[in-house]
Amino acid sequence: CVPKKLMVFASSYREVFNDARGYGWDVANGELDWSHFHTKLEAELDRLEGVYQKLLDGSGVKWFSQRATLTDAHEVELADGTKITAKHILVATGGRPFVPDMPGGETVITSDEIFHLDKLPDTILIVGGGYIASEFACILHGLGVKVTQFYRGAQILRGFDDEARGLVGEKMQENGINLRTGTNVLEMEPRDGGKTWVKATDGSHDVYDKVMYATGRKPNTAGLGLEALGIELGRNGEVKVDAYSQTSVPSIYAIGDVTDRVNLTPVAIREAMAFVETVFNGNPTAPDHDLIASAVFTQPELGTVGLSEEDARDQEPIEVYCTSFKAMQQSFAGRDDRVLMKLIVSQATRKVLGCHIVAPQAGEMIQLAGIAVKMGATKEDFDRTVAVHPTMAEELVTMKSPLRTG
Repeated sequence: CVPKKLMVFASSYREVFNDARGYGWDVANGELDWSHFHTKLEAELDRLEGVYQKLLDGSGVKWFSQRATLTDAHEVELADGTKITAKHILVATGGRPFVPDMPGGETVITSDEIFHLDKLPDTILIVGGGYIASEFACILHGLGVKVTQFYRGAQILRGFDDEARGLVGEKMQENGINLRTGTNVLEMEPRDGGKTWVKATDGSHDVYDKVMYATGRKPNTAGLGLEALGIELGRNGEVKVDAYSQTSVPSIYAIGDVTDRVNLTPVAIREAMAFVETVFNGNPTAPDHDLIASAVFTQPELGTVGLSEEDARDQEPIEVYCTSFKAMQQSFAGRDDRVLMKLIVSQATRKVLGCHIVAPQAGEMIQLAGIAVKMGATKEDFDRTVAVHPTMAEELVTMKSPLRTG
């Protein structure tokens, strides 16, 4: 999360420089020094790792930098043969990028390798349409890479509000990303210099400096010995747990991406806190996975909490309050960008069921909107809130009439 967000920051400066000219600043065309940024990024990751290690040491945690295998319900064996026993075992091994096995894919990279590139490619093909693929398409485009993105579906960011994700995809294309929906890789062949020739399902073909797959992630459960202990795994290899993160073996628990519930860092932290309450404080606590705010760090960003219009409409009669407009800061600079503010409201209870924002800094805005939605705020609560003017977010409390109902 942290290195990706630092890359988001780095990639955003191209638009900042362009906007500055619209405000009268004499800004020369700067060039990204990838080596400088990459060196600082690696140093920051090392610093963060050191911080985490100090936190563990300060808490009296005895940690081992080795692979481990569960040998029974209360024992793990480390790679060097050391055996450790415990009353309870917590599995929190996370997930990893999934790359389909296909001929010619020897040079394919994933989001993990992006952080360690010594040199930025001139061209890259990103395969996938989820938030990771779309975020890195925007990041690399902002850093000056010529980006092509294949997605086999009709619209990127499946699972998010249709109107919101449609605006993100539209803007990505306007920015210069070659976003090709309904398209997938048919064939690949390695070429000299680490490049890859790719033939698409639509018959087109091209050579790319790098090909990155972001077609999903799989839980890290292989080689842990879970099946031998009778721990139930799901179809994707995820550890099956109950509401309290307990596996089918009572002494073994699992949290985070390895359970494939809600794969977000803050959610894993909350699951860990609930585990501590349940196991060590005698206070059975189930992590709350309802109404979790999240952000997609594309350009523009997408912030969301609660139900999409489509999901809400399937559940009950709703009102949709929505506005799209040009943000003042970008408009004055000469950009034609539009932002989106959208509320989904229950006709019966008047509660705001969902909030969706497409705008610069949408991630920051949705965190605050998420508090109101989580508390069960009604549309009238939003209406009673005095706007902060002039801001983009003021539209959330000034939309008086529904755009549509259903």
